[in-house]
Amino acid sequence: MKVEIQIDPSLDEPVVILRAPSPSEEMEALAKRLRGEVVPEPFTVYREREAVRVSRDLVLRFFAEDKGVSCQTGTSVFSVRQRLYELEEELAGTRFVRVSNSEIVNLDRVTGLDLTLAGTIKMTLEGGTVCWVSRRYVKKIKQALEV
Repeated sequence: MKVEIQIDPSLDEPVVILRAPSPSEEMEALAKRLRGEVVPEPFTVYREREAVRVSRDLVLRFFAEDKGVSCQTGTSVFSVRQRLYELEEELAGTRFVRVSNSEIVNLDRVTGLDLTLAGTIKMTLEGGTVCWVSRRYVKKIKQALEV
């Protein structure tokens, strides 16, 4: 990659221009970094003995199952070597929110909400996956969704 710096005293603020022969993920990541946007690291998840990198955008939810933690995408379910509380800490300040003691959901993948009379919330995710928000987390979810 070629880098060129030009000084122009007539400018009020720095201007960065990225030129490339074609769009690429590297260029997009560089542009986000220059804008000050955080480019989130993908998750390392496991399928049998194989480690796989999964983009955060593809994750629907993390959930506890059979004494372990699983990661569900639109097409697959993987195992994760972290505990839910560790994931919750790592994902603090993002669109991932804890909805129950056993589940963390990507709010960007929620397609429907059903607020029942009992005070619970039924969340439908892409692909038809259904999650229930525990009463304990309803206030937190409403704040995250600004409902």
